[in-house]
Amino acid sequence: MVPSSHPALERLANSVLQPGFVGTTAPPDWLRRRIADGLGAVVLFGRNIVTPEQVAVLTAALRAENPDLIIAVDEEAGDVTRMEAWTGASRPGNLALGAVDDIDLTERVAHDIGRELHAAGVTLNYAPSADVNSNPLNPVIGVRSFGARTDVVSRHTAAWIRGLQSAGVAACAKHFPGHGDTVVDPHFGLPQVGGGAEEIARTALPPFIAAMESGVRAVMTAHLLVPAYDPALPATLSPRILEDLLRGELGFDGMVVTDGIEMGAVTDRYGSDGAAVRAVAGGVDAVCVGGENADQPTVELLANALVKAVLEGELPEDRLAEASTRVRAFAAWSGAWSRTVARGTGTGGGSEVGLEAARRAVRLGRRRFPATGPVPEAGAEPLLPLGAGTHVVELSPVMNPAVDGSTPWGVAGPLRALRPDTTSVRLTEPEASGSDDVLDRSALAPARGRALVVVVRDAARHRWMSEALARLLRLRPDAVVVEMGVPTGAALGAVHLITHGATRVSGIAAAELLAGVTRHATSPTLTATGQVGTLVP
Repeated sequence: MVPSSHPALERLANSVLQPGFVGTTAPPDWLRRRIADGLGAVVLFGRNIVTPEQVAVLTAALRAENPDLIIAVDEEAGDVTRMEAWTGASRPGNLALGAVDDIDLTERVAHDIGRELHAAGVTLNYAPSADVNSNPLNPVIGVRSFGARTDVVSRHTAAWIRGLQSAGVAACAKHFPGHGDTVVDPHFGLPQVGGGAEEIARTALPPFIAAMESGVRAVMTAHLLVPAYDPALPATLSPRILEDLLRGELGFDGMVVTDGIEMGAVTDRYGSDGAAVRAVAGGVDAVCVGGENADQPTVELLANALVKAVLEGELPEDRLAEASTRVRAFAAWSGAWSRTVARGTGTGGGSEVGLEAARRAVRLGRRRFPATGPVPEAGAEPLLPLGAGTHVVELSPVMNPAVDGSTPWGVAGPLRALRPDTTSVRLTEPEASGSDDVLDRSALAPARGRALVVVVRDAARHRWMSEALARLLRLRPDAVVVEMGVPTGAALGAVHLITHGATRVSGIAAAELLAGVTRHATSPTLTATGQVGTLVP
């Protein structure tokens, strides 16, 4: 413990931390004391959220300690949702918005998110993801991106920021300098981005430039190695990337915040305290922590490390003071901006524009049965709407830590709400890949003489899922396949639905099509090769 003989340094250290905490009704005493001692921000996670109204009470209690306190949340409103972690997101996520490619719709969805956050007392949203998901095997971005094309991601990043900030909530473009072309999850290891500086400038940086042109005042760093810029240090810790590139070449003068500092990509080598010190020394202004460690000892560890680093000459005091100044400037701006917008009430889990977006994002294709091979199951008609008594098989992957694994998703529940005679089973990798008997008993036998719907999520990244799906389709070529997550690009099943997301409303949109609900918006169709085009009968 650093002696309390350096109160000015301690306040500077506190001011650049953005920690999480445990509690839903009132800030814990240790957090109140930290706020009184200069803590600049707090971050809300799913553990802090029950209802929008409850969050509003909690944020009011936090702001009573400091009216300019930054209150942040990571609400991408797709797979990554905190406000609706327990109910499932009422917006479909970025990939769905990119698939529709209507920037007015994207702006309206983001405004709707901002309206709910503003009503709950949030002033900073760690979103949107400005990453170009150029690698379909990316384990951590995927549907969080607007797509694989730089131009699409750029225009929708800009629209999303405009929409969110028009509701009085500050946006944060992430994960700089781009996390789309990676195959390692930074929670567990250090990803590396290949390609030269010119290629990265052409493919990964334009969405961040578009974000700055749209008025974003916060950028979140990526925990990854970019040898084209710095072969030694991850972007979060790299002066070459943060000072020379982001501030020097791109001219960003707002607040730079880290991704969760406790991730393995930086802590495996430096520890969370060492990573925090190196991040601030490298050009970061604020250190986000609390996704995994949301307690007083963690905050003490980081604050003490920053003070100690200054005292020992590892971190220049003027760099820490500069970071603190940027945080305070951002707090003043975001607080003032929030107060210019009249505070309304949260949606409580309902969003008409979110459901509209989910419906418009669904793509539908049909395939002819082959001339040879298994014939369709007797009594199971592949054309939509499905008949009575559908059996749904959901193949469920383990989600990365950015996504709350308990958040509801899928098609079975929404379809059962429309067709009460629907039956279902959800299978994980150990269950589905254990033996063919499990698929026969749980998936095929209950569907005998009935329509079969197979739901997959990011099947291209999960070999077990692709193999299970292939077996089911060999035995039931008439099955309907619903692809949630990043599409494989292949035509699947007799009827093939692509939702471009796995949120609650994406499941509702798919269920409506399966059940023949007429209020579904018109969606482009797919050819037998999986491309948008004319319906194949």
